[in-house]
Amino acid sequence: MTPKSFWTSNKAAPTLVLISAASYFLLIEHREHLFQWLPFLIIALCPLMHIFMHGGHGSHGGEHGAHAEEQGNQTDAEKSAFLRGVEEGKRQQDENRYH
Repeated sequence: MTPKSFWTSNKAAPTLVLISAASYFLLIEHREHLFQWLPFLIIALCPLMHIFMHGGHGSHGGEHGAHAEEQGNQTDAEKSAFLRGVEEGKRQQDENRYH
């Protein structure tokens, strides 16, 4: 016989009701205290988001070298076309700025 999990036992519903009621009364009675610390809690979430949400970045570390090699293999014509495009973009930006 496999043991029942907590969520399927008879204790789950009363526990959830108790937690909900306690949370409600804490929010109602201590709202000022929570709002006082809310900006700091939001700022404190930033490092946690960086830790947990950027976890997958380590898997593609080898690809950056491949991009650098591709750029190094460009022909002179491709490089000059790129530079012409950059210059044209700067010129258009200057024209839009003064008009």
